[in-house]
Amino acid sequence: MSGHARSTPPGQVVAHWRLVGMGVLRIVFGLVWAIDAWFKWQPDFAHNFTDYLTGAQQGQPLLVHHWIGFWIDVVKIDPTAFAYLVAIGETAVAVALILGAFTNLASLIGVALSLVIWSTAEGFGGPYQAGSTDIGAAIIYVLVFASLFLSSAGLYLGLDRRLTGALGRLGFLAAGPISRS
Repeated sequence: MSGHARSTPPGQVVAHWRLVGMGVLRIVFGLVWAIDAWFKWQPDFAHNFTDYLTGAQQGQPLLVHHWIGFWIDVVKIDPTAFAYLVAIGETAVAVALILGAFTNLASLIGVALSLVIWSTAEGFGGPYQAGSTDIGAAIIYVLVFASLFLSSAGLYLGLDRRLTGALGRLGFLAAGPISRS
């Protein structure tokens, strides 16, 4: 393969350093998620889980206020269980990204988690008013996960290259070898 991806069109090659760079980006992003997951495993997160959502609800437009209210009502069923579910999800995504294992699945779960976090705890990045300076971090995570998914980042410095064949019909859960289209 001489450092070039097989899926590149004739006459175009992807430099080996770019492919390795995608693997490094995936690993660093996994470390960011690992740090975030560590915070979720702290007792204060579980004890204050509903409060995070309630705080995000303040000052929001009516539609967003009701959306977050819906999630507050759902979470109130068992806030501790929901907090640990988030911690487990973030930990699983972090481990998968760091190892480059099941990268497609991890990216899809990461997109879902990021969208839920952005639309609830981050209140879609709002409230938007004079002095607002950003739209929240979680929506940017969605774009990073999409990039990792589209670039098959688990193939570079990761286990997905080996996992795909071993998984058989479930090989789509890993990034899988690049094939010509």
